[in-house]
Amino acid sequence: MGIDFWLSDDERAMRDLVRQVSRERIAPSAAEIDETETYPAEALRTLGDQGLLGVWVPDAWGGSGLGVLGFCLAVEEIAYACASTGVIVLVQFAAGYPLVVGGTEEQKRRYLPRLASGDITAAFSLSEPGAGSDAASIATTAVRRGDRYVLNGTKLWVTNGSHAGLVTVFATVDRGRGRNGITAFLVEPTFPGFAIGKLERKMGIRGSPTVAIHLTDCEVPVENRLGAEGDGFRLALAALERSRPAVAAQAVGIGQAALDAAVGYAKVRQQFGTPIANFQGVQFMLADMAMQVHGARLMVHHAAALIDRGAPATAIESSMAKCFASDAAMRVATDAVQIFGGYGYTREYPVERHFRDAKITQIYEGTNQIQRLVIARELGLGRG
Repeated sequence: MGIDFWLSDDERAMRDLVRQVSRERIAPSAAEIDETETYPAEALRTLGDQGLLGVWVPDAWGGSGLGVLGFCLAVEEIAYACASTGVIVLVQFAAGYPLVVGGTEEQKRRYLPRLASGDITAAFSLSEPGAGSDAASIATTAVRRGDRYVLNGTKLWVTNGSHAGLVTVFATVDRGRGRNGITAFLVEPTFPGFAIGKLERKMGIRGSPTVAIHLTDCEVPVENRLGAEGDGFRLALAALERSRPAVAAQAVGIGQAALDAAVGYAKVRQQFGTPIANFQGVQFMLADMAMQVHGARLMVHHAAALIDRGAPATAIESSMAKCFASDAAMRVATDAVQIFGGYGYTREYPVERHFRDAKITQIYEGTNQIQRLVIARELGLGRG
């Protein structure tokens, strides 16, 4: 809709390149990736070869240094083509951002260039069987023994976990300290005691692997601790505050894809001797869908730009963008299925996949109920 006049030349050029690459080389395989639940290795290779996996990585470490807004622009275009590939890319950011802000020079030198090039993929591992929305209640323990930490526990919902070369794991050094005991570690899957568990069979984003991780006396060198002991919760929140606009951007991409498919179908599907696009009821549905996508995109750009400019408090904007955009994507995808009618309920057309992919955006990176709690808290409501 031509709402890019505030973008820099670099941001616009990068977005246009991602759009071209995604629609020409990634989109054609999206349906097969979903149907077969296949990891999109070729799509990720393509993005890496084009230098598009390091949009968020500082240029000193092999990336483009385009910040959160630039990254959101890329995620929207990738998700438009293939939501599974989009979530793999955005989780790489969630896992890598704590390294950018909390890592030592040696840690950054060891991992960031490889993340930027696509040589390795990263995973973000915070959730557990008893700690989903209540992230401060994690039970995985980290005990220091000489030059090693020994980690024990089970992690769930680890996107990229089975294909990652680096996993940012959050564990507690002292459960009695609550969130102040949570510590972050850079864990490689080759470390002793690291094991991949159950692969989830999901409704949507079926090409992105989501697994459990089991840590049994897993030995992590002290030099792989990220920040100081007790810094983990702060690093996790900082990553989530920045990745939530990216999840919102993924939702915008899915919503735009559903809208475009519905508009195209309405122009060619004939009933009563005329395209259904000529019926006012359908026109109003499509107009409402367009407004939802447009508004969501503006909220994503606003939240991301505030973060990039160093605004002092952006939690409410991040939560608003994530909540609004994911709810919008679900509404738009639902209406797209309706416009397709019976065909929309089949796998012959893409809106059924967009519908399934949109749902998860309301759940991960903090459910939309949690986002509303964050927003209410920032309004001065609630306990305390």
